[in-house]
Amino acid sequence: MKKQLLFLFIILCGFSLRENSDTTRWVITNGCSLKVDGSTNINDFTCDISNYSKPDTILVIRSGALPVQLHGNIQLDVQTFNCHNGVMTADLRKTLKVKEFPRLIIRFNSISKYPDAGPMQQVAKGMVTIELAGVSKKFDVDYKIISREGTYISMEGSRKINFSDFNLVPPRKLGGMIKTSNELSVVFNLNMKVIK
Repeated sequence: MKKQLLFLFIILCGFSLRENSDTTRWVITNGCSLKVDGSTNINDFTCDISNYSKPDTILVIRSGALPVQLHGNIQLDVQTFNCHNGVMTADLRKTLKVKEFPRLIIRFNSISKYPDAGPMQQVAKGMVTIELAGVSKKFDVDYKIISREGTYISMEGSRKINFSDFNLVPPRKLGGMIKTSNELSVVFNLNMKVIK
């Protein structure tokens, strides 16, 4: 009897979840990128990973409650970071421990609202987990979003992070005369197709 009641309860919960939630998939398409801006005591620099296009999928679950839950990630090859300066690129890859931890992973946890269809740019907040050099940390992210016809979504996420958030020491050169600031500004751009 107990087993039958438990089975009935599971079925009813399943129907309830189906009725109260709407699941969508966002499939990542071509033209995605990640940009990191930083500075030294001498100049500013930009490092990027351009044209990330692996067909990753983000599962979007809307249950009527906010924030909207997201499940999925992108895995970027640290080796493809380009600082447009050979020495600086090599220093960044070494600092990020590329040989030991070849991937930078961004896991998508939530977004404050589902994007409305339309040509106007919208803003939202979100939560991601960044895994870098073997350390995972959650961050709030600011999003700028455009949802074209509800079928394609362009999303730009931005956040300031520190090398020290991941137990990393910023690169130094010439016996410490050139010092890299601890703070970095990270911006990632995603282009996605909505699959219902």
